[in-house]
Amino acid sequence: MSNDASGGRHLGFGTRCLHVGQGPDPATGAAAPPIHQTTSYEFPDAEVAAARYAAGDNVVSASSIYGGTHTYLAHTASRRGIEARFVDTLDARAYAEAIDEDTAYVHCETVGNPSLVTPPLERIADVAHDHGVPLVVDNTFATPALCRPLDHGADVVWESTTKWIHGSGTTIGGVLVSDGSFPFEAYPEKYPEVGGPNPAFDGVNFTERFGDRAIVTAARQRGARSLGDPQSPFDAWVTLQGVETLQVRMERHCENAAAVAEFLADHPEVAWVTYPGLESHETHELASRYLDGGYGGMIAFGPAGGYDAAMRVCEDTEVATFLANVGDARTLLIHPASTTHAQLTDAEQRASGVTPELVRLSVGIEDVDDVIADLDGVL
Repeated sequence: MSNDASGGRHLGFGTRCLHVGQGPDPATGAAAPPIHQTTSYEFPDAEVAAARYAAGDNVVSASSIYGGTHTYLAHTASRRGIEARFVDTLDARAYAEAIDEDTAYVHCETVGNPSLVTPPLERIADVAHDHGVPLVVDNTFATPALCRPLDHGADVVWESTTKWIHGSGTTIGGVLVSDGSFPFEAYPEKYPEVGGPNPAFDGVNFTERFGDRAIVTAARQRGARSLGDPQSPFDAWVTLQGVETLQVRMERHCENAAAVAEFLADHPEVAWVTYPGLESHETHELASRYLDGGYGGMIAFGPAGGYDAAMRVCEDTEVATFLANVGDARTLLIHPASTTHAQLTDAEQRASGVTPELVRLSVGIEDVDDVIADLDGVL
């Protein structure tokens, strides 16, 4: 089924989650997506290649991002000669000042992990485009149920499907999405493997061959062919099952998180609470602009007792589970300073919004009264 029903009416997001992109299996008529357990596929035409940045490039990134992403950009990519430039997440001018002729792309998160700040996407997109580079947005914390960054100026969006899109904490994966809006072909010397003849694939020009799917096709081929890291057929199939219920689960995540945030904000043993849905949040207005249908399932808070109290909260809950993941159907919590962001220096942690007492809470879809009672007991 296409995005539009008969008569031209645009289908709602929840309906599209269930019906768009997959029809009955043409061979058997099966209604559920099949699992293609195979190592190889027949190509109808010439193979295609991968977009990659090269030694000497740099990436301008928001500072308030997931610790694993920060470490990759700052340390793993740097070993390949790629410089990471971290800037104030909310200051569009800081991005502009950091961009130069060697910048490959600008990067930020729709909702920062774990600071939960929402950057001014359109302003950052304008800055990136004025300098001839694409804006890449990590939309994991918002999911496409709440935000579609392509509608706000982003050129490429990536999501960790491990989190809410799958939703059960059993499958690892990710997706890259683009509407083909960025003109890679206008910068063939800067992006030769997408906008110019690709030497790795007999001079194929991805933009000419694949049009608005150029960057997505290139990235897929790089991952599958050059790096050897495609998702397993079963994991892909299980992820599709999660997509079908994404909207209804996100409604519950958002509803529960809002209730838990209000509870924590009024608790005498809580020093502070960060949740995009609270009017006191520094980017509440931006979150209200970009997030449609709720403010997400993530909360950050600081127990009044500081670091030691934060550790006790994480260790002593019974309903909430102490582990390094988010977006599960179950409520999860973690102490970022000692886990997800432990590889960052103290200064880098502060720039990412991580303080010693911060507890990151991923609110699940349990009965919210049980989640609140669990937190109240340990606090």
